[in-house]
Amino acid sequence: SDPNFLLVDLGEDAATAQLGQLKLSTLEDQQWPPDESSLSKSETENSQGFDPGSPHLPWDHPFYDIARHQIIEVAGDDNFGRKVIVFSACRLPPQHQLDHQKLLMYLKATLDQYVESDYTLIYFHHGLTSDNKPSFGWLREAYKEFDRKYKKNIKALYIVHPTMFIKTLLILFKPIISFKFGRKINYVSYLSELEDVVKCDQLVIPTRVRDSLPSMSPPHSPPLPEQVFGVSLVMLRQKDPDNHLVPIVMRDTISFLSDQGNARNEGIFRRSANVTLVKEVQLKYNSGATVNFRDMEDVHLAAVILKTFLRELPEPLLTYQLYNDIVNFTCNDNQAEVMKTLVESLPEENYASLRYLITFLAQVSANSEVNKMTNSNLAVVFGPNLLWGRDNAMSLSAIGPINNFTRTLLDQQHLVFT
Repeated sequence: SDPNFLLVDLGEDAATAQLGQLKLSTLEDQQWPPDESSLSKSETENSQGFDPGSPHLPWDHPFYDIARHQIIEVAGDDNFGRKVIVFSACRLPPQHQLDHQKLLMYLKATLDQYVESDYTLIYFHHGLTSDNKPSFGWLREAYKEFDRKYKKNIKALYIVHPTMFIKTLLILFKPIISFKFGRKINYVSYLSELEDVVKCDQLVIPTRVRDSLPSMSPPHSPPLPEQVFGVSLVMLRQKDPDNHLVPIVMRDTISFLSDQGNARNEGIFRRSANVTLVKEVQLKYNSGATVNFRDMEDVHLAAVILKTFLRELPEPLLTYQLYNDIVNFTCNDNQAEVMKTLVESLPEENYASLRYLITFLAQVSANSEVNKMTNSNLAVVFGPNLLWGRDNAMSLSAIGPINNFTRTLLDQQHLVFT
């Protein structure tokens, strides 16, 4: 969300008056053409179940008029296992066309699903104009609403395409921003800088923002001979000396997390891990070295590696083939049979790996009184790592149904995998 919401205590003072005078750059005052499509490619291609005019919610939903602008998106996990929330300023309509009170409620309702986990916030500033920037009265109220609950687990705030306006804003309010929170703020001018944090092709980035940012993306290097991350399940099985259906990373992480009561650890799958360690473990796997999580004794590291492995598969574990069926899946009397038919149509490696994962997650939720990870919470964490569209972008319209499918799969796993 707009960092202004989170950072500033907007009292009626000289600083506020000064900010009111700040003119946003003329470039941003141009009339921008609308995005070619309000839906990600995967949804327009795959998903007949959605009304293209309402990419998020049914028209009679109380938040429909806010959600349809796609100002706020959730984009799966970043490279360190944290949920990513994206706020695009360019999608704010002119002030008179938006109920800002409702926007605040929608923002909180979205964040409420994720603030118990570590999360990353990406704010695309490009496209905020004099016409659509929220009033300072609203910002002051928003700041009061965003209490410690929302600030505690935010691990990083990336302000993309910062202008003098945003930098001046943060300088003016520096006395109010806590030192701890100030260290979480990062300015980003190139999409390639974001690539260190999150795969940009999984973000729902408005076209005009992409066009306004120099990409300077590094070229993709060819896979290493022993590479494990980012390699298909079929290829991993072929390279495995014992022809295992379930890949080594899944076997290692799940066997470590299953024993010694690790699955009882509170917040398992909700915390991020040390960034350097995550990269070291990936490098070890990719160079063919043996990884022993028992030597490291870090539950959160193993949990992040498992999620990262799933997210980096070239095709999601639940496959593009099933995308449409899953996004349009509805809960009814014969849901277990429908799910059984769907998962049994998966390739052999995918079915075995899914069964292995879901059986383990059922153990985790069996300890939910201690670890606080119910089937619903696990679905929020794992849904976006089990399925995404062909273009990788994940909009809220698809995330809801995918998480719902994952939760029902966990609820019904004893019937689905018989």
